[in-house]
Amino acid sequence: MTQATQKGAHVQRALVIGDGGWGTALALLLDRNGVHTTLWSAFPEHAEEMRRASENLRFLPGVPLPSTLRITADPMVAAEGAELVVTAVPTQHLRGALRRFEDAIAGGTPVVSATKGIEIETFKTPLQVIGETLGARRMCVLTGPSHAEEVARGKPASVVAASADAQLAQQVQRAFSGATFRVYTNNDALGAEYAGALKNVIAIAAGISDGLELGDNAKSALLVRGMVEIARFACARGAKPETFFGLAGVGDLATTCFSRHSRNRAVGEALGRGRKLADVLASTRTVAEGVYTTQALFGPEADLGDLPMPIAAQVHAVLFRGKDPREAVLELMTRAPAGEMDGIGEARVAEARS
Repeated sequence: MTQATQKGAHVQRALVIGDGGWGTALALLLDRNGVHTTLWSAFPEHAEEMRRASENLRFLPGVPLPSTLRITADPMVAAEGAELVVTAVPTQHLRGALRRFEDAIAGGTPVVSATKGIEIETFKTPLQVIGETLGARRMCVLTGPSHAEEVARGKPASVVAASADAQLAQQVQRAFSGATFRVYTNNDALGAEYAGALKNVIAIAAGISDGLELGDNAKSALLVRGMVEIARFACARGAKPETFFGLAGVGDLATTCFSRHSRNRAVGEALGRGRKLADVLASTRTVAEGVYTTQALFGPEADLGDLPMPIAAQVHAVLFRGKDPREAVLELMTRAPAGEMDGIGEARVAEARS
């Protein structure tokens, strides 16, 4: 760990792992704030293309890349001198990407996860994957309503830096904050990760609602009930309820469910209009994390027990069992009567007693 990092001073050098739209946008934010930043791509040909065009033509077209932003596919070169590492790799590829940095990233270098999802095979969150791959270290989650297409173009956005390490959260806050990007701190990293992952599942449901043209009333109800479902799940595993009323929770959910930039909402809309999942996924080069998070949520490692997740269950049935979206909606509407916040308080009590 460098002396600057130990003292909590402003970060001088940073590494962003992941050449997608979000990784590129985060690298641009750091560069604009005077941080010497390196953007790493897993693909040498894409790194060369970005250097040559001064633009990420594949994932963030129309946004110029400054000459001060270093771009490379070499892990050792990318990590040299880095005081802060940011991961922006799709969840299912995160472990493999980080293995390439096992000998490159110094043991004391803190890592910020900007990845939203859950690993299918293990049901691990990104921070858990980082810890298992790179070893125990200071870690933080950067999450919230922040589409890369808008952030990179300087449109205002607010997010949270969530970590049990208050000093690290504040350091990340200072590194990324600027005139158009406001960062708040939060101490519930687990809740922030679950909120960021599970909102993508609800966004697919919101897209299905759009595709079926069910109207505003149905979509609003879907978002509210979806947030209860997310909070109930996360609180049962130790997250804090208040996290889901903030930017990491309701803020990110609203953006993902309504935005034209949302890949997860777009996947759901296509399904609602009658397209097949395989065809939808084959038609885009970007990753809709909600598809894989839904698969993980109902995989053998999730251990849901009797925790009710009716919206997520119907999304899973539509995605992986070929269920007709209209039938899924009918089943949601005709479920047995229930209390609006059933399960959230009980989950917290059970967690506190364990």
